[in-house]
Amino acid sequence: MSNHCASCGKADTKLKSCKACMMVKYCGLECQAAHRAIHKKACREKAKELFDEKLYAQPRRKEDCPICMITLPCCETESVYMACCGKYICNGCRYCLTRAFCPFCNAADPTTQEETMKRLTERIEKFNDPDAMLLLGQSYQDGLNGLPVDQSKAFELFQRSSELGCALGHYNVGYSYKYGNGTAVDEKKAVHHYQIAAMMGNMAARNNLGSVELENGNYQRGMKHYMISAKCGSKVSLDNIKEGFKDGLVTKEDFENTLRDYQASCDETKSEQRDRAEVIERESNM
Repeated sequence: MSNHCASCGKADTKLKSCKACMMVKYCGLECQAAHRAIHKKACREKAKELFDEKLYAQPRRKEDCPICMITLPCCETESVYMACCGKYICNGCRYCLTRAFCPFCNAADPTTQEETMKRLTERIEKFNDPDAMLLLGQSYQDGLNGLPVDQSKAFELFQRSSELGCALGHYNVGYSYKYGNGTAVDEKKAVHHYQIAAMMGNMAARNNLGSVELENGNYQRGMKHYMISAKCGSKVSLDNIKEGFKDGLVTKEDFENTLRDYQASCDETKSEQRDRAEVIERESNM
């Protein structure tokens, strides 16, 4: 990048780069405004290119379960949040605990809905915990743990959670905007929050982005989202890739690579304990 102002041509080592595209530099706001008409089109194209690089980058692997030290599954329902101390552990370790106490802080498991809500509230009040906000929001959203259904309250908590950097908080804000839960429908804001959540590693948001792109006729962009999500272990996205392959939207090479990466991701998060927990969960829902 040149050390000359793109507008007046002045050479200076203290010029400021255009924050959107990072391609050119200016003396200040006056020069940037004067050059805007010339630079506008190229700036937008470059900014979109840079954003897509971040959006379609393969996310980092999830953290390990702090007990078994195996990577946490990509599906959030396969992990459990310990409201006593704010830890996440996999369902396998949770179901296999022989004591009704937290393995980290030794707090007894809550025995009532009121106690569960009290712990979440305490986590929020004492630690401003975004995960506790998220779970409290989900309780209001679905009327769980003795709380009434209150979509507006749920949306408020999801927003607070997302503002503190919770990926699942962003996903829920996006979902709320998409379907008008506790707020007005706003497709643009829904996509915005889905994108943030996806870049933070939330595969449900990534899969939803794929569906949005397909609805808009952007088939290749949609399939790219599905491939990223499937490679992280999302069965839903893998099924979408299979359909895309049948319809000629995915090449044989990409399909085979995605299958291999999906299996590798599943193997990385697999354990006998987690398989046992899945069986217990399935039988309890029968």
